[in-house]
Amino acid sequence: MSYPEPRYLAEAGEHSGVLRPADTPPDLSMASGTQVHYLGTGGSTNGAFGLYRWEMGPRPSGPGAHFHRTMTESFYVLSGTIRLYNGEKWAEGKPGDFLYVPEGGVHAFRNESGEPASMLILFTPGAPREAYFEELAEISNTGRELSPEEWTELFLRHDQYMV
Repeated sequence: MSYPEPRYLAEAGEHSGVLRPADTPPDLSMASGTQVHYLGTGGSTNGAFGLYRWEMGPRPSGPGAHFHRTMTESFYVLSGTIRLYNGEKWAEGKPGDFLYVPEGGVHAFRNESGEPASMLILFTPGAPREAYFEELAEISNTGRELSPEEWTELFLRHDQYMV
């Protein structure tokens, strides 16, 4: 394994770091009680990655088993208990637990503990997941019901293949 080709070619470094204070309000709230913080989006990282803090309320929430064709997904549990599925079995994820899923890897997560829980979700490369999250929030927050065909179309637009 070696370093990738340089992406920055200037002779001197630049002052381009971006700080997001911990007390920044969430970017998205869902009816389930989940709040999402856009820490580093594909747009803000020049496509390198997308990093989100996912704070789940005590009500059960989380997607069913699925995979992605274009990106990896990683989960790092910060607080509470989050059930993590690695495509073979479910595990009770506790603070400090980490799950990496390569492209094509079946996975899922759920908070079924009855208590709040939070984690970091990392996508590489930085796909535009915000549009997907915002669409899910709109559906959740309005109570809109989608047909199976509409769900399939939504998932396909966002590289989400349910199994």
